[in-house]
Amino acid sequence: MHMKITAAITGVHGYVPDYVLTNEELSTMVDTSDEWITSRTGIKERRILKGEGRGTSEMGIQAVKGLLEKTNTRPEDIDLLLCATVTPDFVFPATANLIAAGAGLGHTPSFDLGAACSGFLYALTVGSQFIESGKYRRVIVVGADKMSSIVDYQDRTTCVLFGDGAGAVLLEPSADGFGICDSRLYSDGTGVQHLYQKAGGSKYPPSLETIQNREHFARQEGQAVFKFAVVRMAEAAAEIMERNNLTGDDVAWLVPHQANKRIIDATASRMGIGPEKVMLNIHKYGNTTAATIPLCLWDYESRIKKGDNLVLAAFGGGFTWGAAYVKWGI
Repeated sequence: MHMKITAAITGVHGYVPDYVLTNEELSTMVDTSDEWITSRTGIKERRILKGEGRGTSEMGIQAVKGLLEKTNTRPEDIDLLLCATVTPDFVFPATANLIAAGAGLGHTPSFDLGAACSGFLYALTVGSQFIESGKYRRVIVVGADKMSSIVDYQDRTTCVLFGDGAGAVLLEPSADGFGICDSRLYSDGTGVQHLYQKAGGSKYPPSLETIQNREHFARQEGQAVFKFAVVRMAEAAAEIMERNNLTGDDVAWLVPHQANKRIIDATASRMGIGPEKVMLNIHKYGNTTAATIPLCLWDYESRIKKGDNLVLAAFGGGFTWGAAYVKWGI
């Protein structure tokens, strides 16, 4: 019997910068407090990439190099590299191109994908198609963001949320049903006014005015985004379970995008799974946008068993959202 080829995750690695920005330090920058931040978001600290001229690619390169080393994979054996990011080093070239070069991948094709906080989920789905079709055998999917580069440290509603980091996974063909078994992705571009970075693109190119108006920073209407995220992320996770006949008992881990502890709790509750099955590292990294899900997998790697059913779920600017069902194959 011919088994369908699936894209198995055969390795995961992460990278976070050394600098730790604590709630205490933030409270010296804006009017906030550890208690306020912790109770509303669950975040205690986040990592920041400090220094001039250091971009997202630097973290992505570290994650990819570590991944190649760990999986004993030669750079020349990688067929494709995808990078999900909203904080590219440059408008062009793609951050993926810089990561591929920095990790020694030679002329391997690489490109960026933008879906904000759902970026890794989108990129994972895209990457898996190349494996399923037989086009490529080894694909690296990176989620990386230097959110500190677009966060307004005068805006206390957003600056407490975000951190910097990168995570990467290696995808290879499996005939045993491991890896990405199913995914559902969604978007709604009418959500733009609730979560976006106004200036710096082709609509509002950089000018003296856009800089003076502080329009090169991420802006978020917290309440509106929270309401959408709670509903959509939970819906997508529930849908992926129904489509694959999974109950709460069948799911070993929920791997949620780390935006806010309360959104994560609501998703787990809708799925009927307890907190002991929820991957959580928001307290130490904050929201690293496209990097949150791979960083969770990296953090929890030693606790995930081969054959475990994982549900990945995310919600982000766009709006974009979705969920994936992954059978762990390492």
